[in-house]
Amino acid sequence: MSLTNRVMVALMLGIITGMIINQFQHPWVDVYIVKGAIEIISQIFMATLKVMVVPLVFVSLVTGTGSLKDIKKLGRIGAKTFICYTATTCLAIALALFFAELTNPGLGFNLTTPDAVELNHKMSVTQMLSSIFPSNPIESMAKGEMLQIIIFSILFGIGITMSKEKGDRVLSFFEDLNEVILNMVVYLIQFAPIGVFALLVKVFATQGLSAIIPMAKYFFTVLFVLFFHASIVYSGMLKIFAGLNPLTFIRKFKEVLVFAFSTASSNATIPLNLETVEHKMGVDKSVSSFVIPFGATINMDGTAIMQGVAVVFVAQAYGIPLGLSEYLMVILTATLASIGTAGVPAVGLVMLTMVFNQVGLPVEGIGLIIGVDRLLDMTRTCVNITGDAVVSCIVAKSENKLDINAYNNLN
Repeated sequence: MSLTNRVMVALMLGIITGMIINQFQHPWVDVYIVKGAIEIISQIFMATLKVMVVPLVFVSLVTGTGSLKDIKKLGRIGAKTFICYTATTCLAIALALFFAELTNPGLGFNLTTPDAVELNHKMSVTQMLSSIFPSNPIESMAKGEMLQIIIFSILFGIGITMSKEKGDRVLSFFEDLNEVILNMVVYLIQFAPIGVFALLVKVFATQGLSAIIPMAKYFFTVLFVLFFHASIVYSGMLKIFAGLNPLTFIRKFKEVLVFAFSTASSNATIPLNLETVEHKMGVDKSVSSFVIPFGATINMDGTAIMQGVAVVFVAQAYGIPLGLSEYLMVILTATLASIGTAGVPAVGLVMLTMVFNQVGLPVEGIGLIIGVDRLLDMTRTCVNITGDAVVSCIVAKSENKLDINAYNNLN
C-alpha cells in the first residue's frame, strides 16, 4: 500500500476505534489504553514532527532566498504572497459572516451563563505586529516563533546573495544540509499511519459525537463554509490565476490533508507540505521555501471562518444586534490578528477574544464553542494548509517557477 492509503486506513481505524471506546467506556481502558499507550504514541509522533519544523524552515528558507540572486525578485514574491494571503483571509471571514446570517446558528439557543474563559495570552494588535521582528534569533528558534525565524532566515539569505563568492560557499553548505533534513523528513513520515491512528483514537475516545449535538447548527455551518472555501474559492483561484487543474491538485494533495486533519497543526504539516508542492507539484524551492512557512504562520483562512460564524452565533445567542460597521470591524480585526499571532498557544481562541472585544461581545461566549472546537480545529487546519499550497502554486506560476509537466504528471 502507498503511504497515502496507509494513512487513510489509519485515519478510519482511529475514528472507529475511538468511537467504540467512547461508547463503551471502561476505567481500565481509559487509564491504560487512552491515557497510557495511545497518549504516549501520539505525543512521540507530534514531537518527532515538531523537531523538524524549525531546522527545515530555517535551512530551506536560507537556501531558497540565497539562490534567488536577485533581491527584487524576493520582494515581488513576498508582495504577491502577502496580498494573496490577506485577500483570501478577508474573503473567508466575509463568507463566514454571510452564511452564518443565512443559517442563524444562535437563534433559539437556550443560553445559560457560561463559565468565564481564561486566556493567558492577551495581546494587542500593536504588540503582536511588533513581536514579528526578532531581537534574538536563537531564542526565536528555541521558542518556535515562526515569523521571527522567517524574517531572520530571509535576512541571512540576502546576506549570502550579497557576499558573492564567499556567499556561494555558505549556500553550498546549506543546500547539502537541506538535502539531509529532507531525507530525515521522508524517513519520519513513513511512521505517519501509527501517529495518525493514535491521535484520532485519543480525540474520538474522549469527545465522541455527544459534544456536537447541542451545537449542531453552529458546527455544520462552520464545516460547510470551510468546505465551500476550500473547494470553490481555492479551486477558482488555481484555475483563474494560474490556469491549473484543481482536480490534479486535490489528487496530489490528499495525503497532506489527511496529515493536517490528524495533527491539527499547520506547523507540524510544514515538512510534508513543502515536500509535496516541490516534488509533486513542481513548485521551485525558491518560492515554496518562503510561501509555505510564511503561510503556516499568517494564513489562517480556516480559523477566520470559525471566527466569523462564532461572532454571529454568540451575538444571536446573547441577543446582541450587529450592523455593517461591526461586521467590517470583524473582518479588519481578524485579518490583522492572523498576521501577528505566531507561536501563541490556542491561537484561534486568542484571536477570537480580540474580535469579540472589538465588537462588544462577551468573551464568556467562547465557552459555548469550546466543546466542539477540537473537531473543527482539525478541519480548519486542512483549509489553512490547502491555502498555503494553492498560493505557492499561483506565485510560482506568476514567476515562471512552476514545472507544468511535474504538476500535470499523475504517475
